Formats: sequence, C-alpha cells, structure tokens
Amino acid sequence: MLTVSDFFCGCGGLSQGFKEAGFKIKTGIDFNKSFLETYAHNFPEASVLNLDLGKDKFLKEIPYSEVIIGGPPCQGFSLTGPRNIDDPRNQLYLSIFKTLKIMKPKAFLIENVRGLMTMWNGQVFKEIIKKFESVGYNVAFQLVNSADYGVPQIRHRVFIVGIKKELNKNYQFPNKEFKKEEYVSCFEAIGNVPSLEKDLKQSSLAYKKKPSTKFQKYVMDSNKLYNHEATAHKDFVKKTIALVPEGGNYKDLPEGIGKSRKFNEAWTRYHSRKPSKTIDTGHRNHFHYKYNRVPTVRENARLQSFKDSFRFLATRTSQNTQVGNAVPPLLAYKIAKELIKLIK
Repeated sequence: MLTVSDFFCGCGGLSQGFKEAGFKIKTGIDFNKSFLETYAHNFPEASVLNLDLGKDKFLKEIPYSEVIIGGPPCQGFSLTGPRNIDDPRNQLYLSIFKTLKIMKPKAFLIENVRGLMTMWNGQVFKEIIKKFESVGYNVAFQLVNSADYGVPQIRHRVFIVGIKKELNKNYQFPNKEFKKEEYVSCFEAIGNVPSLEKDLKQSSLAYKKKPSTKFQKYVMDSNKLYNHEATAHKDFVKKTIALVPEGGNYKDLPEGIGKSRKFNEAWTRYHSRKPSKTIDTGHRNHFHYKYNRVPTVRENARLQSFKDSFRFLATRTSQNTQVGNAVPPLLAYKIAKELIKLIK
C-alpha cells in the first residue's frame, strides 16, 4: 500500500479520505496536542508526531512516505509589505516544499482557502505553483466546492496536486457528481439525529432512528452516536434564534434584536432542504434548521461527512475547532481515489 504522511493533520479529515481510498496512513504531524489526541485515537496504525513544522530540524524526525498531504497556514502572505514567497513567516507552507525537495515522494496534495488563488492578484499562487514545479512535479490545481461531491455543506477550497515528473502522469480532478438542485441537504444528513430538546447531555447514546437517506446510510457505521451534546444557551439567545426563519440570518430579526452581532454569518439558521454553510471553528453563528441551538459536534461532523465511528476527543471547544478546520473526508476520498489510480 502507498504510504501517506499528513502535515498539519488536525483531527484527520484528509487522512480519513486517503485511508478509505486505499492508502496506508503512516504519519500524522501537528503542533496542537489536543488535535493529535483525536488523530491518534482514529488512526492507531499511524505514528503521531507533535512537531513545530516551522523549524528546519523537523525533517530529521519525519520518516519517508510515498505521498505527502496537508493544509499549511500561509501566515506570511500579508496583503501589505514585501511580497516574498520565501518570507520566514511562511515556514509552515515551506515545510512541505522542503520535504518534497529532500524526500522526493511520488506525489503531494495541498488544501487551502480559496483566497490563496487571488491574493496579490494571483501572484502568490503562481509563485507557489512554480516552486513546486521547480523541484520535479507535474502540478494540477482546482477550486472545489464540497457540495458538488456529495458533502452536505457549501465549502470552497483550493486543492493542489503534484505527481513526480519521472512517473510521467498528470492528475485530473474528479468530475462533479451533483448539480445544485441535487445537493445533499442538512435534513438528509442530520434529520435522524436525536433532538436533545429534553436532555442536553447525551454525549454517547444508541441510535433511536434508522437511516432514511443514502447519506445517513453512508455515515451511520457505529452502534452508538458520540460527541452529540447540546449547548446550554441562555434564554434570550434561544428566544432570538427562534425568531430567525429557516435559511435566514440577522437581517430577518426584528429591529433592535440581536444587534450585538450584525455581520454576514450572524444568527444564520440552516435550511433543512439545502446544504449547510461552511462549518467554522467558532460554533456560535450557525444554528440548527429546526431546534433553537447551535449544532452539536456530531451534527457538524456529519455535515463535514465524517462517519459516526470517527470520535473527537479533548474539550468540546477543541472538538468544534477540529471539525471546523478539517477537510471533508468524503471529498478527500474522491480526490485521493483519482490519485491512487495514477501512482499505485
């Protein structure tokens, strides 16, 4: 099996997709120990490294893998100041480049926010592609919406895939599978999850409803439902949420209510017949399409396409961050499946 090292692995969304596509997850690397706690639980076969990838010495500690994947932050790509791709503040991004240059794996994959493509009128992105090509890779890239591939969430991210030139292969992204009117909806994803209206603290419970949709059959692979615990909102918060119609936001609130938060995502209630908005790490601005509360960790995990057997550890705040930062495993699987056909 082709081995994979996951840089900035977080809880392991990318790794889960690659694992399901037939890759062997060899190493997970992250600086956040609570993220690695979740990663180690779900990938017991992998070695887990708590490393600062912004430091050069990390290369001595990472074993060779045939494929490198990851979603590096690009903190040094400021909109002002010197536009230097080799800025020391970009060491996190450059860690993958340095690894490719020295280890020369068969392929790599990088995921990042779509703003990377347009930063400085696209100059940064062009330099990134050139840099990867300069160390011997045929590079392909594409802006992808996860909902086009069966994930019940609108999430736009750019993916960069490189294949070693000696292999004489060029990566092709999978075709879109769903039209807008066919997108998997919030109801199809989480409609059978217990409401928690009477009991907020059911972090581990048996299923009460059988799967009623194709997506539910896909994710329901466990005997129990973990990480399903509701937030205990104050009464005024619940009353404010109740005033927001399905698919609405702060603009639908009566004058003078909810005025402390007036930005695009504030007081957003999901729509049962549409995919969710992009899952974020804050878990304070988006609300269940039916119940007057934020989605639970498990509900957001389903909207990210994590299967129910995938457990999130550490504090609930960390769990929400882990889910929000992750690459949807179902999308990662479909991208990885095309890659393994070329290089296996």
